[in-house]
Amino acid sequence: MTVEKYADAPPYLRDFLFYMLTIRGRSPRTVDAYYVDLRTFLRYLKYRNTPLSPEEAVTIADVDIDVLRKLTLSDIYAYLNYTLTERENSAKTRARKVSSLRTFFNYLTVKAHLLEENPVKHLELPAVKKSLPKHLTLEESLELLSHVNSRYPQRDYCILTLLLNCGMRLSELCGINLDHIRDNSVRLLGKGNKERIVYLNEACLYALQQYFPERATMPRAAAEKALFLSSRGTRLTPRRVEQIVEECLQAAGLGDRGYSPHKLRHTAATLMYQHGQVDIRVLKEILGHANLATTELYTHVSNAQIERAASKSPLAQVKMRKTPSKAAK
Repeated sequence: MTVEKYADAPPYLRDFLFYMLTIRGRSPRTVDAYYVDLRTFLRYLKYRNTPLSPEEAVTIADVDIDVLRKLTLSDIYAYLNYTLTERENSAKTRARKVSSLRTFFNYLTVKAHLLEENPVKHLELPAVKKSLPKHLTLEESLELLSHVNSRYPQRDYCILTLLLNCGMRLSELCGINLDHIRDNSVRLLGKGNKERIVYLNEACLYALQQYFPERATMPRAAAEKALFLSSRGTRLTPRRVEQIVEECLQAAGLGDRGYSPHKLRHTAATLMYQHGQVDIRVLKEILGHANLATTELYTHVSNAQIERAASKSPLAQVKMRKTPSKAAK
């Protein structure tokens, strides 16, 4: 984290961001999200008293800690109403902002001891409608793998294969170095800088074997430790991987389905659970989830499973006997 990156943040906010990054081990992207959410909140605290100023023009550098000491739960409710009515935030976005506020004020109260009372102590998360994770079907996955036609086809095929088979996050894929691969396993660095080992199946090993000769032809291949390289010989960025996936989806006729690299992670988990009968606790370790409740999102049943269940009924084959003729009057 650089000072320039959060130059507009008051000292207590910068300290919080630094704490989350270095002590709690949150990723730079997560810390950036905290900053954006809390900047919006602090801007609101000033913006509500300066209605003629565009929100984006309101600096937060001078929002003193005393402003936060005077907050009540009613003030927080007013802010959440603002995010709903003025910013038209969805329930999911508002839930994330509430989570950011709770983490922030807990830090100010318990860790930094800058506040005596926590104004969001009894603040509940907005109800969020739970939806099934969007994923590719088995047929769509096979279609995607058969439509890789790019400047580096072996690289792009290998990327899709790892995403669809290992269920790794986009950041984990881009962070793989050559020395992270050992025999039939790869070491991944997940959320909170937590490491885990994921085993590579035959398809992954074969895709890597095919990719390595192609990698050797890329600029700076011998000097760069990253597994996946760009055309300039640098580590492939998450955004570039997103573009590669988007291009392959378009070629496979799946470009309008709302799929993304993260949806490929969902796909891997769903296919392992539905077709591979992988135990939910094993799936939790593969995906690197901290809580089993997160993994249970993938235990949703498919229409095919429902159909099979119906056919298993002991009455499934019972048919109406031939109707006996009516007795003569």
